[in-house]
Parts: sequence; C-alpha cells; structure tokens
Amino acid sequence: MDKLSHALRGLLPRSLRMRLLVFLLAAIVLAGAVQGVLAYRSALDEADALFDYHMQQTALALRSGLPVDAQGLGPGLDPEDENHEFIVQVWTNEGLRIFESAVGAALPQIAVLGFTNVQARGGTYRVFSMQTRSQVIQVAQNMAVRQGMARSLALRTLAPLAFMAPLLVLAVWWGVSRSLAPVERVRRQLAQRQADDLSPVSDAQLPDEVQPLVSELNLLFERVQRAFEAQEHFVADAAHELRSPLAALRLQLQGLQRAGDDAARAQAIERLSAGIDRATRLVEQLLTLARQEASSTASEPVDLRTVAQLALADVAPAAQARGMDVGLLDSDAITVPGNAEALRMLVRNLLDNAIKYTPPGGQVDVQVSTDHGRALLTVEDSGPGIAPEHRERVMQRFVRETAEGAPGSGLGLAIVQAIAQRHGAVVALDSSPHLGGLRVTLRFS
Repeated sequence: MDKLSHALRGLLPRSLRMRLLVFLLAAIVLAGAVQGVLAYRSALDEADALFDYHMQQTALALRSGLPVDAQGLGPGLDPEDENHEFIVQVWTNEGLRIFESAVGAALPQIAVLGFTNVQARGGTYRVFSMQTRSQVIQVAQNMAVRQGMARSLALRTLAPLAFMAPLLVLAVWWGVSRSLAPVERVRRQLAQRQADDLSPVSDAQLPDEVQPLVSELNLLFERVQRAFEAQEHFVADAAHELRSPLAALRLQLQGLQRAGDDAARAQAIERLSAGIDRATRLVEQLLTLARQEASSTASEPVDLRTVAQLALADVAPAAQARGMDVGLLDSDAITVPGNAEALRMLVRNLLDNAIKYTPPGGQVDVQVSTDHGRALLTVEDSGPGIAPEHRERVMQRFVRETAEGAPGSGLGLAIVQAIAQRHGAVVALDSSPHLGGLRVTLRFS
C-alpha cells in the first residue's frame, strides 16, 4: 500500500497549480461521465414510458372504431408501404385475427394482457394487449427502433453538457490561476531579494491557507535578523574586550624584556602568565557563548542533582584555594529534559562567579528542589551581591557590576542565560535570605 501511495505521488505534478487543475478536471470528467450515464438511463426510461403510453392510447383509440362482429382478415397496406416498426393487430375472442396494420407482419397472439416483450421476426417487439367485449387489440413496436429513438433523445440531452464542458474547464483554469496569483507574487518577491534583505514579505490579499506560511516566514526572517544583529554586536564587543588583554600582554612582555634582575624578571613572568591565563579564559568563554547561542539543545533526561555534584567537583580546587565552604544542600533527584554537559557548564559558571566574587572564607550553597511541580536549581553565596537596579543589566555580555578588583570578563552570566534559554528555563537574581549575598535561581518550565 505504501509503495502504491508513493508511486501515485510520483505521478502527480510538483506544481500546485497543475495539481489543482488535474484534480479539478478529473473531478469534472468523472462527474460529467456519471451525469451522462444517469441522463442517458433516465432518457431511455422516459422514452420507454412515453412510447408505452402512446401504444396504450393507440389501442384505446382503436377500441371504439372497430366493428364488433367483424369476420375475417381486414384490409392491409400495400406491401411496398409496409412499416414493420409499428404494428397493430385485432383478434376476436375466438382467436381469429380480423385486422393487421401490415400484410405479413402478424405477431403471435398472446394471452397476457398489458405490456410484454415478444421475440418475433428476428427481433424483440414491445406489445401492449387489451381486451374488449368481443375483441383483443394488440399494438406492437420494434424495440430496436424504440432504443434508437431513445438514444437519439439521450444524446440530445447530453449535448448541452458536452458544450459546457470546455467552458467549465476554462473557468476552472482561470479560477485556479487567479487564486494562486498572490502566491506567485510572494515567490517573485523572494526571488528578487538580495541575500541580506530580511524585511517582511507582503501578505496582502493572500488566501487563508497561505497566510500562516507567510506569517511564519516573516517570523523566521525576524529571528534571523535578530540573530545577525546579535552576532554583529558580539563580534564588536569581543573585538573591544580582546583589545585590552592583548595590549596588557604586550606591556607585560615589554616589562619582562626590560627586567634588570632575576626578581624583576620573575615578577614579570608571573604577571605575563596571569595575563595569558586571563586571555585564555576570555577566549574560551567567548567560544562557549558563541557555541551555545548557535547550537540547538539535544533533549535527554538529565538529573540536576548529579549535574550539580559534577560542577562542584570541577570548582573544588578553586574553592579550597580561597578557603571557602562550597557544597550541595539536601536536594531532590529531579530530572529535566536537556543536555547534561551544557547544564554542567551552566552550574559551573554560576559557581565560578560565586567563588570569584565572594571574599575568602565565604560560603556558597547549591540546592535542587521543586516548586509547584517545576524544577529549581539555586546557587547562593555570602558575597557582596548585586544591587537590584543592576541585576538585569549584568545578564548582558561584557557587563561587570562586581567587587572592585575581582577578575572577570562579564561573560559568565551571559553564558548561563544562553544555556538556560536553550532549555526553556528562566534565570532570576535576588538576595540570599540565608547567606546575605547573591542568589541565582534557575526555574525550569
């Protein structure tokens, strides 16, 4: 069945206009054929009823005009004028034929009164018989003649339909072409566009069936336009942010070259190494952000508690170096659809920020819970926090509203935001009621 359906689809033209025309014209031809058959059968039935009525009326007309006691064979027509298509015979009740409309055209007497079909003279005759007090009147007609006349009547009935069929085909072609004209207009608009033209497509006078397609296309253009603009801003911001660390590396290299003794040289090397680490971290974060904004998230069940434990293991050395208490509070085993590695990166960035901006000896807590059936992941610290008026702004790239002198590129929360959006989650910043610093809550839908 699937092979047959595939074969039928392969036979159909790819043009929507041609498909509509094929289907409509096929429907017209099929409807015309059915209508023709029905009209033909109806005409035959009506012709039979009409001819039967004429035969009956002929017999009734003869009933009052024949002699009651006629004996013997009545006068007939000249053989040269005989017409065997329509025959009238009159019989007495004793079985004596007293009249026939054509010499030698006699049909056998039948005892059945009313209508019947009789095989005679090499054909079929339709016979109507009626009985009077002293006579039996028979009126017969050759069925071949009747059927020929009925066919002629049926064909005349079908003649208007045959005449209207080409006009109907032209009307269908015109209607389909006129209906698809707006679609053709949209196609021309798209064909004439430049590659960087993402303006909306005009949806004026489009059919209801095509309107949603064009609306979705315009929404796609809008999303692509926003993506292009975001990419341009990203490149510009990245170029600006990379300029400073690269200039600092050049200065540190010059300081190393000018170092006069081993102590100054060691200090310059340490500064240069720290600068390289910061530049490397910045480049890694830039690549991570670009990758998260450009990629789609593969959906698989992910245990948030396991993700939090892995992220805590990643930042444990940095937390120990600053003497901080970083751990996972009592948490539920909650599963969300998403990408485990991306979510691990999200939690690790939150922990990196918390450790980086919280004073040494501070505390950072992670917890996984639920709220009205929705998964929550919370990271809170004992650091200085972020002022309420700055919380929305710090989610942007290269924006830092943190403690003075703390290292960073302003990309950590931007990466968190990008990963959260890929997972349909919402990031909220507020004050931690337990530790007094910043609390970041990731709420999954």
